[in-house]
Amino acid sequence: MPRTIWSGAISFGLVSVPINVVSATEDHSVRFHQYHLEDMGRVRVRKFCEVEDREVSSDEIGKGYQLTKEQVIPISDDELSNLPLPTAKAIEIEAFVPLESVDPIRIGEGYYLQPSGQVAAKPYKLLRDALARSSKVAVAKFAWSGRERLGLLRVRDDVIVLHAMRWPDEIRDPSELVPPPVDLSEEEIEGALALMETMTREDLEGEEFRDTYTEALEQIIEAKREHQELPEAPEPAETSGQVVDLMAALQESVKKARSSRGEREADVHEMPKQKKTAGKKTAKKSAAKKTAAKKTAAKKTARKPRKTA
Repeated sequence: MPRTIWSGAISFGLVSVPINVVSATEDHSVRFHQYHLEDMGRVRVRKFCEVEDREVSSDEIGKGYQLTKEQVIPISDDELSNLPLPTAKAIEIEAFVPLESVDPIRIGEGYYLQPSGQVAAKPYKLLRDALARSSKVAVAKFAWSGRERLGLLRVRDDVIVLHAMRWPDEIRDPSELVPPPVDLSEEEIEGALALMETMTREDLEGEEFRDTYTEALEQIIEAKREHQELPEAPEPAETSGQVVDLMAALQESVKKARSSRGEREADVHEMPKQKKTAGKKTAKKSAAKKTAAKKTAAKKTARKPRKTA
């Protein structure tokens, strides 16, 4: 289990739940260092004091706020951890809301909340079970790393998870990114829905959801270590440069998606066909009426008059 990154309590009304916070995620990315290409010597960043013009060690470095060009206000880690805020030592629950009411763009990193000792077991289980039964999430405030933040508490596999959240004013307005008005037919929308249905699945497990970028980097490192040829990059798909027919592209995409899932042709439902325009239908109906009228007139002319008695 990863180390504890913060200790405090969840404040739920008058109920207090002592907890430890640990990271819920891991980063498996390949890391690189910087090297001098001429002799492959490690290049490092050194920290120098501008006043004394010398390198300083980590225990000589602290935080400060520049008030004016000449005046800096030093702030220690102890002062930050003892801010006059209720959220400095506790995750204060402010409200409970349905999860669907929270825009996912506001949800950030996730952390597991672990009950701190036997005394925390009962109130922790109380909050966890209440959250699970209510089908709601808790919105809370907490202060870490020199700032107060919003958080979202939910239950995952019998453990309470805290997600950092962004404040409303931290979300940029996307209105200037909206594309210009275009016309879409109902058939094109139905085609996109058919493609979505073909690509729908119950979980995110499988070969499609592995980190192929990291795997490719590892292959290159291994090949260079063994002095072997580097793996070749796949050829990019050719594009015609012409305007894409949306319906044709959707139909081909559905066919490929179903083929990749091993579906037989007999299992494939047809994509919605484009309806012909009303003008063409009217023209066909008019032509049919004229043809029928001509045939009727010809029959009348061909009939012989009946003999009278």
